[in-house]
Amino acid sequence: MKFSIVETKLGWIGLGLNGCGLRLLTLPAATAAAAEGELRSHGATEPSASAGDWPEKLRRYLNGESAALSGALDLEQGTAFQRQVWRALLAIPRGETRTYRQVAEEIERPRAARAVGQAVAANPLPIVVPCHRVVSGHGLGGYGGGLALKKKLLKLEGAVLGGREGTIRGRG
Repeated sequence: MKFSIVETKLGWIGLGLNGCGLRLLTLPAATAAAAEGELRSHGATEPSASAGDWPEKLRRYLNGESAALSGALDLEQGTAFQRQVWRALLAIPRGETRTYRQVAEEIERPRAARAVGQAVAANPLPIVVPCHRVVSGHGLGGYGGGLALKKKLLKLEGAVLGGREGTIRGRG
């Protein structure tokens, strides 16, 4: 897997790419070296001179200039269940949230809310596959990059933070 490092307003983001598309995306790191280390720990071996239009798409998205983060994705590294959950996350509109339970119901596995949470946590393409849009039934839930980053991403997308700290009001 080849890799590129992108500087954004939230920090350095690593992109892992193969012939099928974007395979890995790191959450923002304080340094380019930290982002590269994360990529290498997941099998990225060779710097790439080109990451296509992903760097520009990410910058524009994180600057609030564009809602689109579409392109070729390689999500084959997950289990069939994880891939099903990740596809459901891609269907959550910008500015909206869903609970783990709602995602479980959407994939017709209504008793699998905890398993959905595990699949969300295993998402190899955070931000692009918008796991930040999944919240618990009584608050933000967790996030691999921390709740402050989750709140920033939701605010960037126009999700409405509720009155009680950490709750989200949305159409989800």
